[in-house]
Amino acid sequence: MSRWSRHPRSVGRARAEFRKELAGWGLAAIEAAALIVLSELLTNAVRHASTSPGRQIEARCSVTGGGGTLRIEVHDTGDGRPHLDKPGPDAVGGRGLWLVEALADEWGVANRLGPGKYVWAELSVPDRPPAPEPFAPGP
Repeated sequence: MSRWSRHPRSVGRARAEFRKELAGWGLAAIEAAALIVLSELLTNAVRHASTSPGRQIEARCSVTGGGGTLRIEVHDTGDGRPHLDKPGPDAVGGRGLWLVEALADEWGVANRLGPGKYVWAELSVPDRPPAPEPFAPGP
């Protein structure tokens, strides 16, 4: 879990921290997709979530389902709920959730216990090769 200010630089910093977590979890195979999903969800919170002074955006990532799913959550205290827009061909923005839709197996929005909501996305973790057997000298 990490907390971020509503500043655009927070997105790049979160990506760098998340990249280290993914490497530690051995998830290089889905790193590119996971980083894009995190970036888009966090960017939406930075741009659109109106939070009171002192409140931060929280990002959580975990491996669930016996290691078969990577779950990414971005929490904020804003009231707005993200939704898929259909941007025009000349629109500068509005495509981030389409990327999330394309890369994640599932995504959604849920209420928090306190103020605001969290947006979540889940990505399947590809089967990992079994760990090699430890070397044991012959008899």
